[in-house]
Amino acid sequence: MILAWQMLRDILILTRETHFIWREELSSSVDFTDAIKSVWLGWSYVVRCQSMNVTVKGLGWKVQGLISELDNQLFKMRRSKRMRHPDGWVEEYSYEEKLEIRKRQRRSSHSSDREKRPRRYHHYKTYERCHLDSKRLECRERRAREPSVERESHGDKEKDGAKGKERRNRDWHHYSKSSARSGRSHQSSRTRHRSRRHSQGCSDSRSHRRKRSRSFEDDEEGHLIYHNGLVLKARYEIVSTLGEGAFGKVVECIDNSNDDNRVALKIIKNIDRYREAAMSEVEVLEQMNSLDDERTFGCVRMLDWFDYHGHICIVFELLGLSTFDFLKENGFMPFTVDQIRHMAYQIFRAVSFLHRNKLTHTDLKPENILFVNSDYDMEYNAKMKRDERTLKNLDVKVVDFGNATFDHEHHTSVVSTRHYRAPEVILELGWNQSCDVWSLGCILLEYYLGLTLFQTHDSKEHLAMMERVLGPIPVHLLQKTKKRRYVHHDRLDWDEHSSSGRYVRKHCKPLKQYMSSRSSDHEQLFDLIHSMMEYDVSRRLTLEEAIWHPFFHPMRKERKK
Repeated sequence: MILAWQMLRDILILTRETHFIWREELSSSVDFTDAIKSVWLGWSYVVRCQSMNVTVKGLGWKVQGLISELDNQLFKMRRSKRMRHPDGWVEEYSYEEKLEIRKRQRRSSHSSDREKRPRRYHHYKTYERCHLDSKRLECRERRAREPSVERESHGDKEKDGAKGKERRNRDWHHYSKSSARSGRSHQSSRTRHRSRRHSQGCSDSRSHRRKRSRSFEDDEEGHLIYHNGLVLKARYEIVSTLGEGAFGKVVECIDNSNDDNRVALKIIKNIDRYREAAMSEVEVLEQMNSLDDERTFGCVRMLDWFDYHGHICIVFELLGLSTFDFLKENGFMPFTVDQIRHMAYQIFRAVSFLHRNKLTHTDLKPENILFVNSDYDMEYNAKMKRDERTLKNLDVKVVDFGNATFDHEHHTSVVSTRHYRAPEVILELGWNQSCDVWSLGCILLEYYLGLTLFQTHDSKEHLAMMERVLGPIPVHLLQKTKKRRYVHHDRLDWDEHSSSGRYVRKHCKPLKQYMSSRSSDHEQLFDLIHSMMEYDVSRRLTLEEAIWHPFFHPMRKERKK
């Protein structure tokens, strides 16, 4: 029996060597399956022999033969010159394999009854061929799934982790010149016209596009191919590209029917899910226009919309830079407390108007708050030893209602851009209009610091940052969360001594420690921010209440005048 176990050990050693060679990406010209099969045969013989308590005299030659066979196969594998191809395993067949393929092809050309019978494939089908077959099957399944994925709701955002793109994987502004001046704009280089034959022969993933007339073409991503001077709807003449994003492109146009006024035109991709999202945005914008007929509140105005050969086009008033782009072009120099007060008061009134009409924006961030006019004066800051831009006009408007959700509509589990996402959204406790209040608290602090407060792409790390800045998350919220992997013994499951823990300690500190001055204005601003960033939504300030906070007392006095 000892001899049998020694032979088995030799087989296993050879198997490890075989596996090592395979890992080094040498493929075998012999049947690798037979080598593994030999090992298991040897194992079964030894186990059977042990269970029957018999001698190994009659077994020795059998096991030794298996070892010899496996050793010969290893020798042939070392001599093989076929290497792994960068695009997958190279498909090579021996003469016998080619002969077998021809036989199968002849059999498949017979009657349909013969084709329905299950086929018996030869046992020496190699690993490479199996791998390629599975790859082809995966490809077919993926292509079959893609059209259905394209039809999924645009509102259902993926749960981050991805995006590594997220903080500044920001959607392009819809209605401003900001993109054109900020360095964030780039016109698509894919502007080649494709022939009709090519468009019909493209992959299944683009089969959802609507049929177009020959004179209008889309690029591979579904963007409308256009040129400066193109006139849409016999009215809007394109003069420049302002920016582009996942939804489509934004262009600056001359409105030939309205004294040559400049407008921003948002051209949505000719893809079903983006069309559906655009129509939802149009519905929201139409309702806002009807409710704010006198343009009292600071929400962007939709002037017109139409369908241009499968592309939904939305016409907006032309605005200036976004608050993020202005920060960026000003070297991330923070806004002053007085500037923050003027901007915040307008933003709060605009979003409060949405909330009163049972609408939640869900995607508030500095990119979606635009200056009406971003003209500025340049002054030298002796203290900072650098030029500083001072805005002439602090009027702002809220834009991008593509993800706005009415109270009665389905609420997706994840909303908001990562860095402005409320804790109840991360913990999947359900959300309401209070998530907008949290986002605005983060935005005010970003205006004050010039930097994003929660710079992370991981949900648990995000929660740890919140605890570092705002204190522990209440136990009753952690007990109710569906995200049990974030919680351990009613506390956030977080190792402060890990690399992530050290990162959080280094980049975050208690809220009041961010104050650059102890003056009453600064104290009031931070009291307002703290009230807007309460963990418990029942204790979080509403925007109607926030407008009456002492921080805005100078604004109310100014309005009375």
